[in-house]
Formats: sequence, structure tokens, C-alpha cells
Amino acid sequence: MRTTSAAMIAGSGAGKLPHGLILNMLSIAAAILLLATLLPGCANIPINPAQIDAGADSKALPMIALEGYRGPDNFFVKYRIGDRVSYAGGNWRNRLELIDPPLTPPSNYATPSLVPMEYHRETPWESLPQVLVEVPILGIEQWQLLRNRLLGGVVPDDGIGVVVDFGYTEYFLFYDENGEFQATRLTDKPTDYQVHTMLRFDEFMRRGRPILEAYLEEHGITETEFVFNTGDTGWYSLPFLYVNTNRHLLVFIRHEPQQAVAVTSVPGLKTGQAFGHVMRSHLTDLLLRPVSSLYRLFFVVTDTTVATLRLDWTTALVDKPVPELSKAPPMDLQSWESELDKISNHSKSTGTVDFLVDGEAFFTRFIDSVTRAEHSVHLQTYIFDNDDFAVRIGELLKRRSNEGIDVKILFDGLGTIGGTMSDSESLPEHHEPPASVHWFLEADSQIAVRQKANPWFTGDHIKSTIIDQQTAYVGGMNIGREYRYDWHDLMMELRGPVVNTLAREFRTSWMHSGPLGDLGYVVSKTTPTVKATMDDRPSLRVLLTAPGNYEIYNAQLEATKRAQRYIYVQNAYFTDDRLLRELVKARRRGVDVRVIIPMETDHGPITRSNVLAANVMLEHGIRVYIYPGFSHVKAAIYDGWVCVGSANFDRLSLRINRELNIASSDPTVAGQLLERLFVPDFLGSPELTEPIPERWIDHLVEIVGDYIY
Repeated sequence: MRTTSAAMIAGSGAGKLPHGLILNMLSIAAAILLLATLLPGCANIPINPAQIDAGADSKALPMIALEGYRGPDNFFVKYRIGDRVSYAGGNWRNRLELIDPPLTPPSNYATPSLVPMEYHRETPWESLPQVLVEVPILGIEQWQLLRNRLLGGVVPDDGIGVVVDFGYTEYFLFYDENGEFQATRLTDKPTDYQVHTMLRFDEFMRRGRPILEAYLEEHGITETEFVFNTGDTGWYSLPFLYVNTNRHLLVFIRHEPQQAVAVTSVPGLKTGQAFGHVMRSHLTDLLLRPVSSLYRLFFVVTDTTVATLRLDWTTALVDKPVPELSKAPPMDLQSWESELDKISNHSKSTGTVDFLVDGEAFFTRFIDSVTRAEHSVHLQTYIFDNDDFAVRIGELLKRRSNEGIDVKILFDGLGTIGGTMSDSESLPEHHEPPASVHWFLEADSQIAVRQKANPWFTGDHIKSTIIDQQTAYVGGMNIGREYRYDWHDLMMELRGPVVNTLAREFRTSWMHSGPLGDLGYVVSKTTPTVKATMDDRPSLRVLLTAPGNYEIYNAQLEATKRAQRYIYVQNAYFTDDRLLRELVKARRRGVDVRVIIPMETDHGPITRSNVLAANVMLEHGIRVYIYPGFSHVKAAIYDGWVCVGSANFDRLSLRINRELNIASSDPTVAGQLLERLFVPDFLGSPELTEPIPERWIDHLVEIVGDYIY
């Protein structure tokens, strides 16, 4: 039997619900009303001209819900755009659980769900399911009144704004030059506005709740389930918000265009792309880059031979007792920097470092910088994914290129093709990825895109972005959803003279990847560059891995040998036997050695290899911490010397692929890394006290891993 709520408010917002106040409505309504302030800017997403949808001729006008019904499986909305009335609906089965009454009322609300309207029609529904609930409608004007009250003390008003993270995307809230409130996706932020701070959704709700409670009491809102008209317009807009306070459910109803032509992947396409790329890397690339290709081959073969002849070392130390921790003074960092001058091909420079832990911190800063760029954005990454988040970043970069910014994107060919073959577990259900990242970035944009070849299956694992030749971002994060929402990772924001060194490295890679090939590499090396300078900012040094150049490996190996007090390491892939041996030897001479590794990785076999490494370290007195979830961090501190970047503790990163780390002996840099990364992660990661059970296949994986990881 169809049931109807006691009151409805007209779609225009006239009228009121019955007086009174239900306490359990407050927290959910706070979330809802605050969410609603963000909706007007959701529609700025480029679309395919072939896309069609009902109401497309009236996109500038908002949808106004007139009637709303919901059942356990479906929802129905009667709405108008201008004078035109339409009927829409969709299915939310497998997305929501709507049972009346709720089996166990939740204590708090969850992240809002998003459900598309699957059809639009101009004729009324012929029949509706019998078990439906008619839901009252709240109007746009109520939002505007409440929004002004809520945002008065939260959003700055002098060229800066606030980012609110809603779990599935981020929005930028600000007042424009006329003093009018505006909300937009962070990637659509105006170029002349800067991010002031970032708030999580629950924090944003907490700040606005007292104002909200007064508003609800004033208006006597008592209904426990209703739909809001938001006023959001255009493709992919969120014109309606369904609220169920009994279940603490928030459901955005999205207006999606129907795809006339789906530009997406087809079966076998990625395999074909990978095969074609490998063939080009070993045929065309060999013609353009004969010297560097053969050079790489020589060092791949040489390193594989050395790995084969390396002997087992662990048995010699098993019977020796683990000593107490040493009280000796730490290694002399001044002397160590002199030694690094011999190890590294890069002299010291200076600059400021800001460690950005996890995707929320990094990508907020990154997007802010890209939207404010005045001249150039030069981005290099191992993986530029094709998921929804990477597509948003791509659209931002395309927009900036069309606004006159020099945008260059350089990505590893196999890394990106391989990365797009698998989806993040949190990927939205209806995301349709572009068939080719390369084509997607170039289409309708002025972006210059180059794809690095992979001769002999070597790769370029560097992740760096240089903006206006003034700011650089370096670390372990690729462009993709996992790095923004799912994984633990680390990036650095760098300013100062060190950016010149990073810009030079990008220019060399860019020219080497171009049509001139090896000749371009030579030209880049002979081009005059800005000489590294020193000032009163922290001293920094760029370290690389490249064919025949093992700066990152040699520096960390020597630092492990020299350390006297402590070594802290966090790394996802721990398969290099020589580094493991030196860590064991360091602990055997009294050094406090602590290692954080994840038991989850993006490659199953490496997870099992980490098991063996963890057991060896535990056996020899090293404190091992297991990060809950997947940590992609690559960071280490040796008696105050910091080494952070893209390099894993495996053979590929240390001897085969191209990698880039930043190193520093400055105490402020080390202190910041300890405070932001190591101290919280030691506290949040259970310490291993017993060996992890091993399987026979783990040892086989470890043997094979010495050659391929």
C-alpha cells in the first residue's frame, strides 16, 4: 500500500513543515545542508557533443522537483525545467538498503551516495509499484537562507577559500568579487583564488551544527525523510538530494547525459596497446636512441649476472646475540655530506621542503598550484591512470593548456598502460574510462604529451611536477584514484634553487623522449643551465637512479654502514638482499633499526617477498611494524640524514629504472619528516613480535624476485 507523508512543501520553497524538532535529525541534516552549499558548481564537466538527454535545451534552468517517491529498489521524480514537466527515475538496488523500519538504526551518517537518473520522459508514469513512500520536497530558497548563515564564519572573503573533502570528491567554497557565495569542484577553482585550508566533511559539519540547530528550530522541521531541490544545473549536476534521517542516508540524484557514443575501452585494447608499445620500444626506439638503448641493455645484463652470483649471507649471523642499543654519537653529517659529493653527480643546493602525507594533502596543494599557474606545468609520472580522479586531473590540465599555460606531460609507456588495466576497488560503478590516456590528454587541448619507451623492459619511475619553474612536487604518487583516496603515500613540495635542478632533469627526459632521441639528450646536456646556488634555506640534494648511475642505492647503502644511533625506513617493496644485509649488520652493532612495511601491496608476489624480509629482520633484532593497509611511501632517515622520493628498496628502483629522491641533512627537514610520517606511523602500525608463517612458494618468489623486482 502506498503511504504518503503528512506534509509537502512546494517545489518553489513556499510553505513550512509542521512545527517541532526531532533531535536525531540534527546531525544528518547538518551534513545535508552543508553538502548542499557545494552543489551549484558541480556541472562544469566537459561532455562529448554527441551526448543527448531530455531537457538538454534548458540546461541553464534548474530542475525543480514537484513530486518524489521512493521504494526499496527504485525512486521516481516528477520535475519541471521552466514550463516543461518531465518524469524521471532510477534504480538504487545494490547501492542502498531501504527497509522500513531499519533493522539497526546507525549511530552516524555515512558518506553520501550518488545515484543517476536513468531515464527522462514527458509522459506520466503508466504505473508505479504499490509499496512506495511519497517524500516531501524542500525548495531552493531555504537553502540560500541557511547557506548564508552557515558560511558566514567559515569561508574567507579576501581572495582565498576553503576546500571541503566529501570522500568522493572535493569542493572549493569562496566569495566572489561581488561578495556572492560560490561553490565549485576543486579542479574548477578560479585561477586567482588560493586554498586557505581544507576541512573534512565531519569537521565542516561540526562547525556549522550550532547554526543549523537554531535554523531547524526556527523553521520547525520534523520530517525524517525528504528531498531537497538544490538548484544545481547542467550535465552531471546534482539537482536533488534525498535524505533519510532514520537511516542517516544521504543520496544525491545525478542528472547524467545518455551516451550516444561511448568512448571507452574495448576487450583486448590494452593488450594491443602494450604489445604495440613494446614493439616500438625495441624497434623504432632503437633507431632513435641506439646509444642509450644498448647502454641500458649492458647494465641490465651486468646487474642480472651479479645478482645470480651473490651468495646467501644470513646464516653467518644467526647464532650471534643481538646487542643492546648503542649510545654512541650519531654519524658526522658534515663529513657525510662531503662523502655524498663523491657519490652523487649533483652538488648540494637549497630550498624549502613541505612533506605532504597522503593524497588529501598532496592533491589539494597540487590542484591549487595548477589552477594558479601563470606560465607552465611540466608533469612527469610513471602512471597516468584512466580512472575518474585521473580524468578530472586530466580535464584540469587540458583546461589550463587551453588558457595559454605551457603544459607538458611525460609518462612511462608500460607503467601507464599496465596501470590502466586494473581498477581501484573504490572506482565508481558507472565510470567509463577513456580508451587511451595519450589520446584523452591531447584531445581538445594544447597539451604536449610524450610517452616514454621501455627498451629491455626498463622504466622511468620518477614522479615530479614543476610549476612556473618555481615550485616542484616530488615523491611516490602517480596520477590516479588509489593515490588520492586509497593508499598511504608521501610527496614533497619544494621551492628555491633546488627546483632548477629538477627542471633540468625534466628537460633532459623530455628532449630524450622526443623525435631527436639520443641527440636531444646530448643537446639538453649542453644547454647552459642555472648554476646551483646556496642561501640560508635548508641544504638539499637530488639523487638519481639511471643506467650505470646508482646514486640512491650507493648513498643509502653507505648511510646504513655509517649510522650509529638510528635508522628508520618505510618502504613498500623490500627485496634487495644487500640493503637488508646492511640493515641487519647495523642492528648488530647497536643501531636502533626500525622498518615499516605493508602486508598489502599492489603486487601479490612482492607481498610474499616482504614476509621473508620481515622474518629475517625480526630474527636479527630489527623492529618491524606492519602498516594497516597499503603504504606506498618510500622514505628513510639515517642519524638525521633524510632520503625520500620514488625509489623502492628493490632491484628495479635501485639499479635498473630511473628514479629520483631528495636528500637532506638539515635538522628541520628531518624533524618535519619524523613528526609528520614516522612518529604517527610507528604509533599506528602494530609491531611484529612473532615470525609470519612462511610458505614454500615464498622462497621461490624471493629467488625470482631478485631478478625481476
